[in-house]
Amino acid sequence: MITVVGTGTGAAVPPQVPAGTALVVGGRRHLDAVRLPEGAETVVLGPLAPALDAVERRLDKGERVVVLASGDPGFFGIVRVLAERFGPGRLDVRPGVSSVATAFARLGLAWDDAVAVSAHGRDSRTAVNLCRAHPKVAVLTGPGAGPAELGAALEGYERTLVVASALGSDGERVERVTPAEAAARDWGRSVNVVLCLAPQLAGSSGPRTVAGGLPRPAVWALPEDAFAHRDSMITKFEVRALALARLGPRPGDLVWDVGAGSGSVAVECARLGAAAVAVEKTADGAARVRANASAHGVDVRVVHGSAPAALAGLDDPDAVFVGGGGRELAAVVEVCARRARRAVVVALAALDRVPAARAALTGAGLVCDGVLLQSSRLAPLPGDVTRLAAANPVFLLWGVRPPAGAGRTAGETADDEASPAGAVHDVHDVDDEGVPQ
Repeated sequence: MITVVGTGTGAAVPPQVPAGTALVVGGRRHLDAVRLPEGAETVVLGPLAPALDAVERRLDKGERVVVLASGDPGFFGIVRVLAERFGPGRLDVRPGVSSVATAFARLGLAWDDAVAVSAHGRDSRTAVNLCRAHPKVAVLTGPGAGPAELGAALEGYERTLVVASALGSDGERVERVTPAEAAARDWGRSVNVVLCLAPQLAGSSGPRTVAGGLPRPAVWALPEDAFAHRDSMITKFEVRALALARLGPRPGDLVWDVGAGSGSVAVECARLGAAAVAVEKTADGAARVRANASAHGVDVRVVHGSAPAALAGLDDPDAVFVGGGGRELAAVVEVCARRARRAVVVALAALDRVPAARAALTGAGLVCDGVLLQSSRLAPLPGDVTRLAAANPVFLLWGVRPPAGAGRTAGETADDEASPAGAVHDVHDVDDEGVPQ
């Protein structure tokens, strides 16, 4: 049997290691905090493979093993790895209090409406974009993804960062800072978790039934009258439905809506959990996007400027929607296609601009497809009868970036696939608090 003991923020006294334990596994700080049984072997955690092999050798002999971890080891912790290797039936898990729960407790805030994300040993873009899109986020930090990096990435967003360090120790600190203040400091190695809170957040969001962030919308591709718009200059819901399907917005993504107009696409992407940036060249259009985002209770960053120049200072997106047209369309699509990680969707009313937009997508290495959408809506006639009212046809083109490594032979390996990121991830699976060992 493997006894997994959560230590740290919720533990009033160090955990007791039972007499007769043959092997104790944990970070150096965990091992230093407990009294070890006489004769027990210890393994200081780093890369997981040697520790797991040592655990297996002891289990094969029928001996007792104790694994020490931070907080709740089932929350972004080592329980997953141990269960995959040895089976959940061989685990006796005794959780402590996670750093996320402790940090919110220090503020007197409920956290059943918060999004929790790990940036330890993982791509920090997901954590950053969740902080941009949601009003209440807890980020488990790691090297290169701490308060300073989060603060720098959140420039231009109205957020308060609560940095919780050394939780449960005599040196515990819980500090409220702006993103700019966070970016300007060296936070050291004792940060446990960063809470990212929108300024309009007051207490909790009311009674909850399901834990987590903002609930997913029951419907999307909302009717045009759900948005303020000018002279019907809005992406029609039939077009928007297919565009959203091809964009695939999801929590952790960043989506651009270029030539946003009313911002209906950006708002819909934000409702589906993505961080959204709307780029609009007119002042009244930019104000309209902000009003629509506010009306739907989502946070959309609005950039007032003309593409492609206005795109230069933005983080690379996962997906892009390009609406409208104009002489700069091909140049805009080209910039978007070269910077998008996953997909670009272009809506065009003018037939003449389709070849140039398609060439821009394929020229950037995207696999291009498209469709001409022609729809007719039900419309009433006198006499309680109905006719079909045709909408203007719209070309929808989309380009999708091929998966990394597509077309390689079985023996080939890309440089990024050979990176040691997995070793860092292994360390984090041991310690959900994100404190380096």
